[in-house]
Amino acid sequence: MALQASAFPNGFVAGIHAVGWAFIVPCFWFLDRLIAVCKSTTLEQSQRLEQECYLRPLEVFFGSITFFILFLATAPLAFLGFLLWAPLQACRRPFSYHREIPSLPEKATNKGFELTGKASFVFASANLCLLPDSLARFNNLANTQRRATAIGQCIVQGISRPNIRILVDSPSSCGTLSPSSSILPTVNSPTYGATDQSSQQNPRALSSQGLRQQSDVPWEILPLFPANVDILCLEEVFDKRAARKLTNILKLEFGHILYDIGVYACQPPCRCSSFKFFNSGLFLASRFPVLEAQYHCFPNSRGEDALAAKGLLSVKVLIGKNQKQKRVVGYFNCTHLHAPEGEGEIRCIQLEMVTKWIAEFQAANKQPDEDVVFDVLCGDFNFDNCSPDDRQEQSHSVFEEYKDPCRAGPGKEKPWVTGTLLEQPTLYEEDVNTPENLQRTLESEDLRKRFIAPPVPKADFPLVYPETDQPWIGRRIDYILYRESSISKQCRTEIEEVTFITQLAGLTDHIPVGLKLNVVMDSDSADE
Repeated sequence: MALQASAFPNGFVAGIHAVGWAFIVPCFWFLDRLIAVCKSTTLEQSQRLEQECYLRPLEVFFGSITFFILFLATAPLAFLGFLLWAPLQACRRPFSYHREIPSLPEKATNKGFELTGKASFVFASANLCLLPDSLARFNNLANTQRRATAIGQCIVQGISRPNIRILVDSPSSCGTLSPSSSILPTVNSPTYGATDQSSQQNPRALSSQGLRQQSDVPWEILPLFPANVDILCLEEVFDKRAARKLTNILKLEFGHILYDIGVYACQPPCRCSSFKFFNSGLFLASRFPVLEAQYHCFPNSRGEDALAAKGLLSVKVLIGKNQKQKRVVGYFNCTHLHAPEGEGEIRCIQLEMVTKWIAEFQAANKQPDEDVVFDVLCGDFNFDNCSPDDRQEQSHSVFEEYKDPCRAGPGKEKPWVTGTLLEQPTLYEEDVNTPENLQRTLESEDLRKRFIAPPVPKADFPLVYPETDQPWIGRRIDYILYRESSISKQCRTEIEEVTFITQLAGLTDHIPVGLKLNVVMDSDSADE
């Protein structure tokens, strides 16, 4: 599929779509505010403790009436806009594409292969819960637009920092050495929740002992995104304005961005099962040029998940050239599976679709004159590797094709792993409301029990967790997997780093994850 900036085939269709959407937006916004004024986050509740007790009921009463009247007044205009908007979705491409020409050409590709036959690739994935404000509040998150801006600034702060590591001679990674303010860039993020506190401090990104080596996989809990992330996958970027804010902030670091990914309204048979009010929520930012991209919508969604066009995005990116001047490429796939607990069969079917679609995409876009150096699958899988209720997904064949560096086997995590799903009611408590505090919490098994979501028991069976002599880990539902069987035979891959990232403390209910892969290409066999 040719990558074009607009999701529509020509400017005329795009203009009609813009008019229709402009008619819908006021009604949609008033409905959003109507719900939001009645639903408070725990942070807002704590901030109102010092207010007069009668102010909140008055705010809810008059706000609800005002927004309801405005909603009714704009509903006819929204209906007219819907009549323009809905039919055009049949000719809409499943994503918009932004390309930013880098100021330094060397930023566009990884030239390591040209010089040495070696290169490192850094990937990151994060669920941001950037829903319309009213819906995000049901996850104890609010101010979607301000959060989008703060998240974008946090990501840029992390990935653009110097890749410097300082080791501290200390029995704990919670050392007291702090990096100089001249080393780390600062972020002028808006005041939202804990971000005003974290923006006034330098997170102790460089104060830990470095990678932990007590296992076969180097790992670390970081208060900043890894430096020099090459490809970033975000989930639940459902809000269009939030997606544009992220694009505007991230485009200076990532020259190639796919956003507003998915389909809307009714789609042809066998593509999606129901009317889609929201896109897939996927958002992809890459330093490398995107050669090909393809999106598939899951046809078997159910319940509230069926309102969103969840699915799979597959891309092929251009890395550069190897020592033999042969083109070097990589494959990157991101997804967001079915959410409700107890419906593992749906997720397993979706995983079958994911593996099938990836195989078809790679078969269709494979070229004989290029080398493949990575094949990554990541996203929010909405199941973990410790819950008895997720046994079916834990044994899926996808884990035979792709390697999960955090997994010891079906239903068993490696002892250093931490859960990635936070308990929503406690998002703003002191132990988790800043990157540094959340980092310390994840490093403590006792604190993890309070703030990480626990395993989901099987119906009618008592939960025994953890097993004897095993650590308490919690639900890890955010994954970055990699496959070696599909890359070129002359390439060798090793994991340099697995990271759990706390920089978005107070801004989302997930822990972002990162993976750094080292790839070495045997120059003697590069022409095979």
